[in-house]
Amino acid sequence: MDVGELKNRRRRVVGMRETLKRMTQGMTVGVFVAKDAEPRVIEEVVAQSKSRGVPVDYVDSMDELGRLCGIEVGAACAALLSETPPVK
Repeated sequence: MDVGELKNRRRRVVGMRETLKRMTQGMTVGVFVAKDAEPRVIEEVVAQSKSRGVPVDYVDSMDELGRLCGIEVGAACAALLSETPPVK
């Protein structure tokens, strides 16, 4: 997955809640997780990603992931969204 795609606000969400929400809606095509995030924060995201077949890439730190997403704070996880809505 290309981390550069995280800059596109329309194609990504940031944070555990938004990532899980979009994953349950079938809208994610990839997930990025910070290696230094607290395990209790990211464990459900990683488990859901694996069970749904969504690829997971790891970034060195929360600060780096936040910068990649174009925000001024750290981020534990972020998800890339599909360009088309899921088929129901």
